[in-house]
Amino acid sequence: MYSGELEVQAKRKAIAVLQDEINRILNAARELATLPNLMMERDRAGIRDALEQISSIEEEVENLRRKITREVADVGGLIMNRENLLNTAYTMDEIAGYITGISFKLSNVKPATLKNAKLDKDITSLIELVVDEVYKLNEIIRSLTTNTASAIELAQETQTIEREIDIKYRQATIKVLVEIADTKEMMLMKDVIEGIEEMADKCQRVSDSFILLALSL
Repeated sequence: MYSGELEVQAKRKAIAVLQDEINRILNAARELATLPNLMMERDRAGIRDALEQISSIEEEVENLRRKITREVADVGGLIMNRENLLNTAYTMDEIAGYITGISFKLSNVKPATLKNAKLDKDITSLIELVVDEVYKLNEIIRSLTTNTASAIELAQETQTIEREIDIKYRQATIKVLVEIADTKEMMLMKDVIEGIEEMADKCQRVSDSFILLALSL
């Protein structure tokens, strides 16, 4: 078997691990999206279960990142753009970390703060947009080995979502500064909103990396 075919096989194997990774991140993002409603309902058991699920998924993502690191190391110089594969895996690991951090901070905001400032819908909308972005990443990686043109088109859709998140992030930030008087609560909410926006930026980085992978297959 010639080296070019071996490289393609190695890339496809690595992409399969990345796909497992993004599937788990999507599940964690969906859990995060349930938090505002659980908080408004003061469902402590539901909040605890969601946080545990998110934490467990972060560990799974970290294990997959280690797996792809080992696999890329095993093939050595066989994969030409192995740095891109590794950077993608590590950035995806960071996305899982953002979800954990956002969920922890959000769960410590008082439900009354969300209700009085009418921020529950704003936060839910922001998180749902990030879920959409992660879902697009899932679709992109599924298309990598079958339809490169589709993968590139989907990547452009993630850019549209990311721009919408930027707009809503700025609107929500102003609302937090205006509506929340308590300094601690304001800082927590500001951290939550900034975390969501930074997570969206990481998703865009992964989308760009996926396109580089698509063009190399």
